[in-house]
Amino acid sequence: MSYFKQRLKSSVLWNLILLTLGAALFSLGLTGIAIPYGFITGGMSGLGLLLYYATDVLSPGIWYLIINVPLFIVGWIFISKRFFFYSLYGMLACSIFMDLFTCQILIKDPFLAVLACGSILGAGGGLALHSLGSLGGMDIICIIVNQKLGIRIGTFLFGFNLVLFTFSFGFLENDLVLYSIALSFIVSQVLENVLTMFNQRKMVLIVSEFSDRIAPVIYNRLKQGSTFLNGMGAYSGKEKKILLTVVHNHQIKRLEEAVLNIDANAFMITENTFDVLGKGFSKPKVY
Repeated sequence: MSYFKQRLKSSVLWNLILLTLGAALFSLGLTGIAIPYGFITGGMSGLGLLLYYATDVLSPGIWYLIINVPLFIVGWIFISKRFFFYSLYGMLACSIFMDLFTCQILIKDPFLAVLACGSILGAGGGLALHSLGSLGGMDIICIIVNQKLGIRIGTFLFGFNLVLFTFSFGFLENDLVLYSIALSFIVSQVLENVLTMFNQRKMVLIVSEFSDRIAPVIYNRLKQGSTFLNGMGAYSGKEKKILLTVVHNHQIKRLEEAVLNIDANAFMITENTFDVLGKGFSKPKVY
């Protein structure tokens, strides 16, 4: 199953589908809500909107296309040619959708518009980043920073947008800029949640007198491996085997049931974890 999943993720058709859907959602949020309300979306699309608002020349899609040229050169050099061509498709799809989508999504309350727009933009951006490309713009810089420094894409994007919004004060209304800051925060949060939606795992530490009996049950019932860690009780001074395992979210209740059926007094610590690399889980993403 994992073999076919890897083949699917690397197939051209699958990546083009993700980029097309991501571009369509992103453009819908941009042209249907952000532009009618005058919001600044952040990133290169936000810079394009600022230029559009300031000059009233060309369309947001054309500005987005122009701004992307130097960034694509950076992507070609520092990431890969495959990423370059996928991102080129994503950026062109985004520019086309921006010019095709002309309908406005009517929302009376500006704050509800911020919530709706941020959710749509974040979902579109996150969906596109599940592919081996991007929608261009700041996504390219975010991926480079993430690979080199380990900074999360949404975190870096929000930091960049704060700088961008600083330059918006003075020639845009303060309320509008503040709405745009809130929009950027929602986009970054939704984007991160979409990116990690299928990667969340549970790391579980099990302290029990029956660790030797629990380990084979985890393997046989859940098809997950485990590791023994040597430990010692701080009070009793007694040596213990601590069991470490990582399971999928949907397996956590089955794990608890299996452990407690063997040892009702077992001590379990469960933590959320991301980017679990290894057999049965994820492989490093290579663009």
